[in-house]
Amino acid sequence: MVDGPDSTNGSGSGSGSGATRKLPFFRSANGPLARRRASTVHTHRIIRSLLYLLAWIFVLLVCIGNLSNKPVLRSTYFLYLDLTDIIPVSVPNAVLINSIARSIGLHDFYQVGLWGFCEGYNNAGITSCSKPKSLYAFNPVEIILSELLAGASIALPSDIEDPLKLARIASHWMFGLFIAAAVFNFIMIFISPLAVSSRPPQTIKLWAAASTNGTQSTPAGQPPHRRRTFIWLRSLPMLFFAFFTALVTIVASAVATVMFEIFSTVFTNADPSLNIHAHVGTQMLVFMWIASGFSLIAFIVQFGSCCASCCGGHKARKQLKSQGIDWREMEKSSVADSSTGRSTSVDRERQHVEPHAVTTD
Repeated sequence: MVDGPDSTNGSGSGSGSGATRKLPFFRSANGPLARRRASTVHTHRIIRSLLYLLAWIFVLLVCIGNLSNKPVLRSTYFLYLDLTDIIPVSVPNAVLINSIARSIGLHDFYQVGLWGFCEGYNNAGITSCSKPKSLYAFNPVEIILSELLAGASIALPSDIEDPLKLARIASHWMFGLFIAAAVFNFIMIFISPLAVSSRPPQTIKLWAAASTNGTQSTPAGQPPHRRRTFIWLRSLPMLFFAFFTALVTIVASAVATVMFEIFSTVFTNADPSLNIHAHVGTQMLVFMWIASGFSLIAFIVQFGSCCASCCGGHKARKQLKSQGIDWREMEKSSVADSSTGRSTSVDRERQHVEPHAVTTD
């Protein structure tokens, strides 16, 4: 006779001398988890990588902006210098000339990027771009004077020399910072997920609850990482890399913004009779500050994770101690079980089928 789960056990009565046995039955594991869910771990890792991926994309757009006359690139520049109506000293009645810049050998506008500049005419767009040069420093005086026709001269702003000296130094720093930001954000796409673990120190309460589930006190799988080891060798180094990446990206954006705002102010507030117009590229500003924002958010996420590992892990262990649970002994027991190959309660809970012993009379 076959008995169900609610029938008598193997030691009890049965009809005649027939064999009494219990069949396997299905039970869901409703006990507490000993670690973070896999979906939670994957989500945290994807978010970190995605933040750095977006930051890297926008930094890359800043680096390659204004390199050539192509969509997006042609409208991504640090500074736009408009010389269409510039007044040359040697040309009388210059205001009557349709395109003054062309008449003296200049282009209508100049756009400045990280690697060089592009020039063009209002009705033709960009006509050419300079050869990319590392550590490029924009010098409008040198460009304008080199393109003037023989006999033409321009009274450029007298206070442009000092900003040019500062701009040369700032340009070198800006170039290095943006290249470093692109490299660091790219590397962080792949290493930032390493800061996320399924067994962080603050999950000691989950592990202890799973270990003491029911009447037994069997260690539930591998214990969480030791708090000091996890913080000093994993969480804190990643926090340092995240901080350095965010710092480099933000400083590069700040240097570029301040430097080209100074350029724009100097040319705009020059002698009104020169009719030189300049403005900072809005699209470039948006790109580099979006990159800075994503990099900063990624740092804040890592900072929160580090605080959770440190403070949360300490608080969880303090609560277990107040409840009289010796988690250190449980850790030692778990290590001993894993070394001897014994199965843990979590391993048994993962089995959907739990057969009972088969007994025969």
